Amino acid sequence: MEFLYSFDLAIFYLFNHTISTGFLDKFFSIITDVNKWYVAYLILIGIAFFKGGLRGKIAVITLIILIVVTDQTGYRLLKEFFERVRPCNALSDVITPIGCAGGFSFPSNHALNNFAAAVFLLRLFPQYKWIFLITATLVSISRIYLGVHYPSDVLGGASIGTAFGYLFSIIALKIEDYIISKKTSYDQ
Repeated sequence: MEFLYSFDLAIFYLFNHTISTGFLDKFFSIITDVNKWYVAYLILIGIAFFKGGLRGKIAVITLIILIVVTDQTGYRLLKEFFERVRPCNALSDVITPIGCAGGFSFPSNHALNNFAAAVFLLRLFPQYKWIFLITATLVSISRIYLGVHYPSDVLGGASIGTAFGYLFSIIALKIEDYIISKKTSYDQ
C-alpha cells in the first residue's frame, strides 16, 4: 500500500511541480472551470437536441440524467464514504493556481462526470470519439496539475465514470431501438 501511495505522489508531483508553468496554470485553470463552459454546453445541447434527430434528443435527455447521477454518486456517496483529504490540504508544498477546494478528494467528480459523458457520447456518436476522450482527459489532468486531486482520485473517477457512461449508452441505444421499432410497426 505504501508503494502505491509513493507512486501516486510521484505522479502528482510530476504534474504539480515538474511541468508547472504560467501558461499551463492559465490553460488548466480555464479547462477545469465548469462555469466558463456553460454557454458552449448549452449550444452543443441545443444543436444535438434540435438537429440530431431522434438520437440527438435521446442523447441530450439521457446525458442530463447521467451527469446528475454521476455527480451525486461521486459527491454525496463516494466522497463521503472515503473521506480522502485533498492533496492541497494534506501536503504543504502543493502549487494551487486556483486555490484549494473544500470537500474530499476521492473520486474526482470532474473525472467521473467527464469520462461518463465522454464514453456515453462516443458510443452514440463514434465519429467524434477523439474530441470526447481528449476533452475528458485534459479536464482530468487539470485536477492533478492544479493540486486538488491525486492521480488515483482521477483514475478512480475516470473508471467509475466510464462504467456509468457505458451503462447509460446501452440504455439510450435500447430506447432508440424501441422507439424505432414502435414507429416502424405503427407505420406498417
